[in-house]
Amino acid sequence: MPFRLTNTPAVFMDLMNRIFRQYLDRFVVVFIDDILVYSRDEIEHAEHLKLVLQILLDKQLYAKFSKCEFWLREVSFLGHVVSASGIRVDPSKISAILDWKPPRNVTEVWSFLGLAGYYRRFVKGFSMIASPMTKLLQKDVKFEWSGKCQKSFDQLKTYLTEAPVLVQPKSGKDFVIYSDASLLGLGCVLMQEGRVVAYASRQLKPHEKNYPTHDLELAAIIFALKIWRHYLFGERCHVYSDHKSLKYLMTQRDLNLRQKRWLELLKDYELVIDYHPGKANVVADALSHKSLFTLRAMNVHLSVSSDNMLVAELKAKPLWIHQIRESQKVDDDLVAKRAECASNVESEFQIDDKDCLRFKSRLCVPRNSELISMILSEAHSS
Repeated sequence: MPFRLTNTPAVFMDLMNRIFRQYLDRFVVVFIDDILVYSRDEIEHAEHLKLVLQILLDKQLYAKFSKCEFWLREVSFLGHVVSASGIRVDPSKISAILDWKPPRNVTEVWSFLGLAGYYRRFVKGFSMIASPMTKLLQKDVKFEWSGKCQKSFDQLKTYLTEAPVLVQPKSGKDFVIYSDASLLGLGCVLMQEGRVVAYASRQLKPHEKNYPTHDLELAAIIFALKIWRHYLFGERCHVYSDHKSLKYLMTQRDLNLRQKRWLELLKDYELVIDYHPGKANVVADALSHKSLFTLRAMNVHLSVSSDNMLVAELKAKPLWIHQIRESQKVDDDLVAKRAECASNVESEFQIDDKDCLRFKSRLCVPRNSELISMILSEAHSS
């Protein structure tokens, strides 16, 4: 490169991109100070290496031999290890995390999360796991290192040492995104050909906690498209969400201002949103993993059908009815009313078939402040 050139790194990268543009679909080549040629096997690597060196020679560009290494099984590159199987975390970098002592103040929490967050793409649900520690970073929150914080701290260290291998994405092949949202945060997984390319997650911002479910699930998709824009822009992508109404987003007539703004962003991508049930059928999933002993302990009615299939029937009963009935039996006023009903005295009170005391068909709630608070909370806060 010419001396005293302004913005030399950007000019150099632009030159390399123009020289190798027509070959980018055949191999991956990265230039920093040296050359890294990524290939899947030795024969392919030999062809790619020969091609790269020939192109450099034709363009009168030269690589420094002392910086070159050939036929390596894996290469440490920018804090990661690149090999034929994919990309994984650099063990030399995570050794600092393994030896990290539990934080004693907010500054040390910031320091740990900053270092661990560099490898968050290897950890599924990183923000959810780290949430007990990130809550300590909020204003007006007293620093108390609880058991949940220690569990989060140890779990992150474990996940980073056992981080899965992520594949290098390939241009021209379809991408798949699985997105999900909860009241705690957003999470998504980017995959290609059935293998994971990257994980991403973050906690909800304060105003996002007021979003309706439809907008919250859509926010997870928008989050994925923004964070992986460099992978997805100009590529075909299939997005799966467990919120069925998003499947019809493109044909939906009535949209709020937020949805209209997001729809403009979605139109920049070549994608299809589809429904993925996930854990929608909770009861069937739970029953399929229960043993017969556990099912009987749950008071499940078991029977054998005519075609020799085991049928499990689980009946749900309202919990409040049971709690109110038991509280009625220890309330002095209601105990007296129950006695009147038992003695066949004419009264507007009666006992129903569930052994609950009612007044003109309305359930009598005892003067139990704890029970009343729980009922009000269930009715107005759920």
